[in-house]
Amino acid sequence: MTTFVALDFETADNGRDSACSVGLIRVENDQIVQRVHHLIRPPRSTFRFTSIHGIAWCHVADQPSFGELWNSIHPILHGAEFLAAHNAPFDKGVLYACCDAYGISRPPQPFICTVQLARRTWDIRPTRLPNVCEYLRIQLDHHEALSDAEACARIVISAYQPQRDGHLIEGA
Repeated sequence: MTTFVALDFETADNGRDSACSVGLIRVENDQIVQRVHHLIRPPRSTFRFTSIHGIAWCHVADQPSFGELWNSIHPILHGAEFLAAHNAPFDKGVLYACCDAYGISRPPQPFICTVQLARRTWDIRPTRLPNVCEYLRIQLDHHEALSDAEACARIVISAYQPQRDGHLIEGA
């Protein structure tokens, strides 16, 4: 296994640039070596998804913007061979929109989607994050960015662990 970073964004509204929370999990040699969570002040104070993730403007009004956080986020991504996310097109879109909004170069790493990985590896359907976590017995506080990112990291790690009779070996 290589070095990768699993990430998860929560957004305030329908704009991809409206990240209000990010969770990042760095994995090296199948081990989680870094867990980072940031609340982010999005470019607009309108929150449409508070009922999903519990974050409102009052929680992020005094937090740094994505552009201000980039110097804290970038080192975590440095040297990673790929980025992983559950429903990667969404998180990739948020990352790229936030980078574009602040004139930041997009990270060069390819994305791996753990929805697709879970379907290919275990033929799980449906493949919402709670479904995959239940199948793999991974703890999850869904829509909490750090928990979602850690679950994603554990899915990637599990997909490359030895399997017996189609089921994960305990402790693997």
